[in-house]
Amino acid sequence: MKNVGEAPQEELATGERSTRNRVARSILDHGPSTVADLAGRLGLTQAAVRRHLDALAADDVVEAREQRVYGTRTRGRPAKVFALTDCGRDAFHHEYDRLALDALRWIAEHGGGEQAVTAFARARIAAQAGAYREALDGVAPERRTEALAKALSADGYAAMSRSAPHPQQGEQLCQHHCPVAHAAERFPQLCEAETEFFAELLGTHVQRLATIAHGDGVCTTFVPRAGKPAPAAGPARAAGPGGVPRTA
Repeated sequence: MKNVGEAPQEELATGERSTRNRVARSILDHGPSTVADLAGRLGLTQAAVRRHLDALAADDVVEAREQRVYGTRTRGRPAKVFALTDCGRDAFHHEYDRLALDALRWIAEHGGGEQAVTAFARARIAAQAGAYREALDGVAPERRTEALAKALSADGYAAMSRSAPHPQQGEQLCQHHCPVAHAAERFPQLCEAETEFFAELLGTHVQRLATIAHGDGVCTTFVPRAGKPAPAAGPARAAGPGGVPRTA
């Protein structure tokens, strides 16, 4: 006989799946996260978070990696963070990514090569431009990055703005989800057009520091404060999506 208050096994399994999905969604919305980060955001114990992360890792939804540090590295061992794998990202709004990749390949092969892809990428951004310009219309310069992040989030990019490692230099625009990441990995023109558009919207030169398409956990764009140059990117590496040097 079932004890009073004992949940059926099916309900327990459903609750586990629901919490597991919350863990994965939190990583999507906030980027690579430590166990402590997740526990604090979700109101769970760290032991519970680790259990769900182990299950998600076994399903190839998340993976553990060393935390990336932009700017001056502090002493001590970098914290371990958990990020979504490609498989994990596929569960969130990637239904049409393969179709987009096939279409872009066809354009490149039959419609005019790489220049045609660039023209398509810019036209795609132009078609979306009106809503973003409206979202930033009348916003003070110091609040424009934040306003852009909110507009991007409304379109599914899970974006946020935050201070750069040296706040006096500027801000970082972080996009924790990219609906076209697989296509952008093959066709960086998509990232380049987006970066150009950000610069136009914000009225300043911006620098793409990291991209999901390159394998980073978050697309990160540096937005300098008025009159401040972008920070040095460090030793040059092969150009990544967005046409900027890839940073370590």
